[in-house]
Amino acid sequence: MSTKVSDHILRRLREWGVEHVFAYPGDGINGLLAAWGRADDNPRFIQSRHEEMSAFQAVGYAKFSGRVGVCAATSGPGAIHLLNGLYDAKLDHVPVVAIVGQTDRSAMGGSYQQEVDLLSLYKDVASDFCEMVTVPEQLPNVLDRALRTAIARRTVTAVIVPADVQQLDYSPPEHAFKMAPSSLGMPHYAPVPDDEDLRRAADVLNSCGKIALLIGQGARHARTEVMAVADRLGAGVAKALLGKDALDDDLPYVTGAIGLLGTRPSYEMMRECDGLLVIGSSFPYSQFLPEFGQARAVQIDIDPHMVGLRYPFEVNLVGDAARTLRRLLPLLDQVEDPAWRTKIEDNVTRWWEVMDRRAAVDADPINPEQVTHALNDVLPENVVLSADSGSAANWYARHLKLRGAMRGSLSGTLATMGPGVPYAIGAKFAHGDRPAIALVGDGAMQMNGMAELITVAKYWREWEDPRLIVAVFNNQDLNQVTWEMRAMSGAPQFLPSQSLPDVGYADFARSLGLAGVRVEKPEQVAGAWETALVADRPCVLDFVTDPAVPPIPPHATLEQIESAVASALKGDSDRGAMVRQGFKAKIQDFLPGNRHGESGR
Repeated sequence: MSTKVSDHILRRLREWGVEHVFAYPGDGINGLLAAWGRADDNPRFIQSRHEEMSAFQAVGYAKFSGRVGVCAATSGPGAIHLLNGLYDAKLDHVPVVAIVGQTDRSAMGGSYQQEVDLLSLYKDVASDFCEMVTVPEQLPNVLDRALRTAIARRTVTAVIVPADVQQLDYSPPEHAFKMAPSSLGMPHYAPVPDDEDLRRAADVLNSCGKIALLIGQGARHARTEVMAVADRLGAGVAKALLGKDALDDDLPYVTGAIGLLGTRPSYEMMRECDGLLVIGSSFPYSQFLPEFGQARAVQIDIDPHMVGLRYPFEVNLVGDAARTLRRLLPLLDQVEDPAWRTKIEDNVTRWWEVMDRRAAVDADPINPEQVTHALNDVLPENVVLSADSGSAANWYARHLKLRGAMRGSLSGTLATMGPGVPYAIGAKFAHGDRPAIALVGDGAMQMNGMAELITVAKYWREWEDPRLIVAVFNNQDLNQVTWEMRAMSGAPQFLPSQSLPDVGYADFARSLGLAGVRVEKPEQVAGAWETALVADRPCVLDFVTDPAVPPIPPHATLEQIESAVASALKGDSDRGAMVRQGFKAKIQDFLPGNRHGESGR
């Protein structure tokens, strides 16, 4: 039997070490599906309920494995459906390759069924590399470049293969004019800055007395080096949300997340520092960085296209975070005065006391902060966490203490709804021996998560550790947008857009053969987590939470608080509870610290 183009594509993926392709079938990739049958499903075809979920699963797999994620879809609508997940990968700098079908070459330009100009459609999301294969000899070069570019530039690439080309006999490129042969593999490399640039950076940092570090996902492999530099400079360390798992949250000088979902210690550190070192982060919100002119600043990033952004840095170092920090460390002066570090550590201690108290505030029926805070006591040491966009991301950012081998991520830059459950599925295919937990709002659960529970039910028996816990914050409200309307627009809750139906998420899970628990009382929260973590199968925890508990940022301005109150006075449907809960949560910031673990109310 001759080797078809489709056979060669799968063989080349295997040669690159690709083990899973997250995909959904369609006649635009029938040739590939037939090849999968001939190849005994190697690499594995992982079937989602929707192409967007396939893309999200590929993103989750890439984020948690450190390898390239691959997704596939049919022509026309299938290729269109991939886009949201692909943009999520592009904006978070995650290597993902999309393989998509196209109508037969003979039909192109004929307004044929499902004919979409995919080269134009993918021009932005796969701007680094997007090619259509029209003859067999283009392979393997096109596929190799797609994989190599995605890995090297940590981005999205796309390979478009018309349906009739998939069925052609494969013939390799020849040693001839206008042929482009190729080779396998992506070498490992770790650039480091020039010595003179390192000395300039050291001079800037040595001139400062109160230094703040901001780290992102690019510093994840430089944990030891970040700690050494922070100790040498007497600095505190804030984390962009994509870098939440880059450094342990229980270190006394780690101030936690920064930004709208961030912590007050991070906010105060940035307001008061006179030096800033940013490592592996392109955190976009400059208003949460020091005032321009307040701090002398240095940036380290492996991508030369990402340096010099967000802040007027004096020195930009292009290099691998760990190697750059190792070379920078001997040039830095040891800070002798501990006052700045002591102040940061005191603020961090106080912050966690405030979080303890906020989690203990009474609510109707359950305080969502309690749900997340209680998880800290039972988090497995090797857990993989995903959080969806919305108010659930607030609780993930502020309450969870990640440490050691724990991993966590969410849609950082695109901040799209819906990736929480498919991220966790991708994580389970990357690490089948580790438990996964997805923190998801009811809006995202209704949008995507419920259907993907079917995917969980389809595959969970293959995972060495069967635990995948989906925690649903069921407040029957699109809560983040509701609070944004209140705080930023002074507008009351608009029920036609914000109100959600109450769905039996746990019941649905049980109907699929999964475990499910509905939690309606605060005293049931801790036990529900424990039940899910000892279950012999994936579990959905349906936490009925209070929508009136506000995700008030710790640095909320008086104007924002006044806008929230104004919305209530204009007739917010939940105005009484909203004001009461906002006051009870915010007042915890001002209560005296309690170092003995007792909770204030």
